[in-house]
This record gives sequence, structure tokens and C-alpha cells, in this order.
Amino acid sequence: MKVVLLAGGFGSRISEESVFKPKPMIEIGGMPILWHIMKEYAYYGHNEFIICAGYKQEFIKEWFANYFLHNSDVSFDFRSGKNEMTVHHNHLEPWKVTVVDTGYNTMTGGRIKRVQEYVGDETFFMTYGDGVCDVDINKLLEFHKSRGKIATLTAVKMKQEKGVLDIEGGAVKSFREKNSMDGAPINAGYMVLEPAIFDLLDGDTCIFERKPLETLATKGELMSYIHEGFWQCMDNIREKNMLDKLLQEDKAPWKKWERSVPNVL
Repeated sequence: MKVVLLAGGFGSRISEESVFKPKPMIEIGGMPILWHIMKEYAYYGHNEFIICAGYKQEFIKEWFANYFLHNSDVSFDFRSGKNEMTVHHNHLEPWKVTVVDTGYNTMTGGRIKRVQEYVGDETFFMTYGDGVCDVDINKLLEFHKSRGKIATLTAVKMKQEKGVLDIEGGAVKSFREKNSMDGAPINAGYMVLEPAIFDLLDGDTCIFERKPLETLATKGELMSYIHEGFWQCMDNIREKNMLDKLLQEDKAPWKKWERSVPNVL
């Protein structure tokens, strides 16, 4: 199955780095967060990617065009008057990557609509290019197929930062730290979509998370797959540093690719 990745936004909340590169290309553990997300899907056997690029899209294209240079040892030989390059210890992934310029100011729904020709008439995965997760991709797919709906999104409950007060008659009876059970579920991305979704996308100004998802919910065509494990987006430098720290300490829950591979559907 193909995996559509939204990677065209400005990333203004992490402008310390996104001024130089697209947000999905900001590195954690020495590699772009986009690469980490792709490795998650590849771990479950899904190796064909369609990247919806926009802001500084040339950065993404050049990075994949020079994948050898970024991830392998190379020798450059100028002695014959030519620039001959030899790649040592090739570290290529078994991926097919299509990078599509979906426009500079295009909204999320418009970006998905613009890659319809590359997706074709088949079920596909879709997620955002700025969050990592340890969801079992194939269990998500199995759940989606069993429900027979147009769309399934992964829902998570995030731990809240503020304390909880239990109040009776104006008196504080107890105080405790918030936990994941106190928050409403949020859309973590990691979606499975049927090609019928394209009928709900009506141009570059279409915001996927508004009318299309609201319409699906109203019609009973939107399912949620509850994920109780790890999920974290990278909206700011603090979150980037947290993800870096997890990788440095070898505690990154999403980094599954060095483990044994599960059975693929």
C-alpha cells in the first residue's frame, strides 16, 4: 500500500529551524523526522511513499536525490580529470519515493487532492510529516478493513500539563497531576483512507481536518483506532529536544526497525 505524507507546511512554531528547511526535514537523531516516519511504515512492509511537498520542496527533492551522499561512504576521484564517485557500504532503503510539489499555500485537503493521480483507485495510508508513533500499522489496517468505512484515524489521549482540582462547594478536596485519561482523544494522523475520500476534497483551500472529516463523521464513515502507546508531534524546539533525547538514550518507542519484523498482511 502507498503512504501519503503531508510535508508542505511552513512549520512556523519551530521557526528556529524551519526558516532553513521544511519542518519534516528537521533532524532528530541525525536524520529528518520524515525519514523516521517512513522507517516506521517500512518496518511493516509498506515501502511506497508519496510526499506532499510545498514550502522549500526543493530541499526534500535534493535530499532524496543525494541519498547516497547522506547515508553512505563515498570516494571522489579527480585524477583522470573527471569527477568519479564510488559509493561504499551502500545504505539504500527498498523504497519508491514520489515527491510532489503540491503548492506553497495549499491547505491539507488540497495537498491530498493534488496527489490523487499518484495514489490511484486504491486504499492508502496518510499521515503528517511531523509526528512519530509506535502504533502497529498493520493492526490499524486490519481494523480499518473490518469496519468497511471510508476513513480511519488513529486517536490518542495526551497527558496534560496542568494539575487537576477536585472541587466541592468551593473547597478543593484533592489535587493531582493530570494524566492521559483526563484529556479528550485527539487526531494523531496515521490514517487509512479509501479513494472515495477524493470526492470530498474540492481544491487548494480545502482543509482536510474540517469539512471533509466533519462530513465523514456526520455520515458515520469515520472510524477511530484508539492507540494507547506512544505518539509525539514536533511542534517546537522543546519537543524536538525531547525526541532527540529519547533517541540518544535508546528509549525511542517508534524506533522499531532494529527489532524483528512482524508478519506483514
